[in-house]
Amino acid sequence: MPKILFISRKRLILIFVVTALLVLGAVSLRWGAIQAVSGTAEQTRMIHLVTGEFKTTLPDGTELEAYRWDPGTIYVNKGERIELHILGINGDSHPFFIEGLNVRGEVKKGRETTVTFTADKEGIYRIICLSHPDRNHNGPMIGYIVVD
Repeated sequence: MPKILFISRKRLILIFVVTALLVLGAVSLRWGAIQAVSGTAEQTRMIHLVTGEFKTTLPDGTELEAYRWDPGTIYVNKGERIELHILGINGDSHPFFIEGLNVRGEVKKGRETTVTFTADKEGIYRIICLSHPDRNHNGPMIGYIVVD
């Protein structure tokens, strides 16, 4: 003969409440993890760049060298606060400015320079080294900040 299981109304309510609390707790923990990963607009994002150099000797003995920012292009979100850390690896000095952002600085070999800005407008902004602006000065040493 099959047994029939009876659950009292109190026990059924208790099971429902405990289940609901477990689900809410799991959702709350998951929401906290999502917030920690995505961050907020007030936080500053750090981006690291280095100065680099390419050097070669042509068949006639002429030496060519070119300097660059590495990475050459960085992508940021509109309204994001950026802290740019640039480490001088090659070249003694790289005075620079970022077009349209009113940012200036100088990177020296073996030192790190930090500049901070907020990317308020969409567009492409060039990081231009004043020591290497064109081919005649071992350049152009130009990097790009793309703001979406």
